[in-house]
Amino acid sequence: MAKRLLVAYGLWALGGPLGLHHIYLGRDSHALLWMLTLGGFGAGWLWDFWHLPGWVASANGARAPGDRTGTVPALSPLCLVGQVTVGMYFGLVAALGLPWVPALLAQPLAVGLGVQLVSSVGDQRVQAPSVLGTAFLTSLLFQGRVLAVLPVSLAATVAAQRHRRHRPRGMPQPRLAARLYRLGLACLAFTAPLAYRGLCSAAGVLG
Repeated sequence: MAKRLLVAYGLWALGGPLGLHHIYLGRDSHALLWMLTLGGFGAGWLWDFWHLPGWVASANGARAPGDRTGTVPALSPLCLVGQVTVGMYFGLVAALGLPWVPALLAQPLAVGLGVQLVSSVGDQRVQAPSVLGTAFLTSLLFQGRVLAVLPVSLAATVAAQRHRRHRPRGMPQPRLAARLYRLGLACLAFTAPLAYRGLCSAAGVLG
């Protein structure tokens, strides 16, 4: 079914920080990133306004470039900043929401997944083992300290840039119900530890 620009802008206005327009256009990685960061901390949601026409055209198959599978995408400074920022954000969330999990496990895993999520936005992809392996090795050097989220995120970002490739085109997309189910599980995995920690803190104060 052809995507309509007016519908995309309507979803952007009504639920842009939650990535509703990206779900409509089949950009699930981008939608998940927006859900977990509330529209790229607000700035990314506003930035989307100028890119919606191109994304709608791409979703409809117009102006699609030739097969670039396996080639290296152009370097994007915005993507670099996003990878480092979201990696640090995920690492800090893991430190707050999973204090009972050893830092040498929770921190690099969270940072690596944050960098990996930003790396999978759009028409590019990155090999997850390379990003996660680099994050774990860097975290070992800093003994999992909270302040290590910056160097771990930087190292994982460098690994992601070295292994970035264009995503294969023409791959069949799962049905909407399956896509929403996966997005829901991912959001639950991210928010459940924070909610549990918040409830425990509130119970401790009230008790």
